[in-house]
Amino acid sequence: MRRIGAVDIGGTKIAAGIVSDDGKILHRSECPTQPKRGLHDAVDRIHRMLQAAIDQCGSIDGIGIGCPSPLDPLTGVIGEVGTLPGWEGGHLADVVSERFGLPVVVENDADAATLAEYAWGATQTSGTLVYVTISTGIGGGIVQSGQLYRGVRGSHPEFGHQLIDPTGPRCYCTLSGCWESLASGLSMTAYFSEIDPNRGLLTAAEICGLAQQGDPLALRAVKREAHYLGLGLANLVTLFVPEIICLGGGVMRSSDLFLDDVRAIVRSLCTQVPVEYTTITLSSLGPDIGLLGAAQSWLLRNPSC
Repeated sequence: MRRIGAVDIGGTKIAAGIVSDDGKILHRSECPTQPKRGLHDAVDRIHRMLQAAIDQCGSIDGIGIGCPSPLDPLTGVIGEVGTLPGWEGGHLADVVSERFGLPVVVENDADAATLAEYAWGATQTSGTLVYVTISTGIGGGIVQSGQLYRGVRGSHPEFGHQLIDPTGPRCYCTLSGCWESLASGLSMTAYFSEIDPNRGLLTAAEICGLAQQGDPLALRAVKREAHYLGLGLANLVTLFVPEIICLGGGVMRSSDLFLDDVRAIVRSLCTQVPVEYTTITLSSLGPDIGLLGAAQSWLLRNPSC
């Protein structure tokens, strides 16, 4: 059995651990991302977490890292990531590899999660799987006939920055009204603070909790989330007509509040494709999909190590 060090870098937290080659998480820990402290400070913390995991579980064969884009998945060099200011140009793969003396693979975090869902998720398909994560931001990936879709020069399609409403809020991507600015967890926080400034900045989870209790403004925010989430997914269905769209991320932990409405919106809008054959479902891998995706990314590029 091979064991892979896995790292999932997000806008708010970094998770690290060890994953076996059959998709079992053997060790897990996390820390706040605190991106303003810089890449090398983050690598120090990753080093400490992975070393603690190795000390407890034994040696590893390599390290897979999931990181937000833009980044070059072949070189592991980070681009100008809006949620990781100051990390641009960092050679993440080389820096981590030097620390451990092991082969390191860096993959876009949403692509990594897509690979994990395809390999180890409950919903199996030999056709097209689209994975979408709705959390601090919005991202996703596509697997077609077992192969991860990549754009020119290995680039990653940015689902979250498709234009939805040009009158919407401005995003760090420079668009006004992209999907992420309208349907992410942070967008729920921003919207709720506009309609109810007296309660401060509540997280998406807190807003959904209020909605569960029948709070009228929270229910309004949830209805808005369903509307914009449905619009973005309808675009993906019209463009790719996948067998499965799998939804993950922190916002989807409250999916019982809005998923039926999202499905209804998609069905009503996708008039030019056989939308009835696309299943919209939830990820079966839970909050550890990022670690599983990092490990699966490493395994795919090191099949015989």
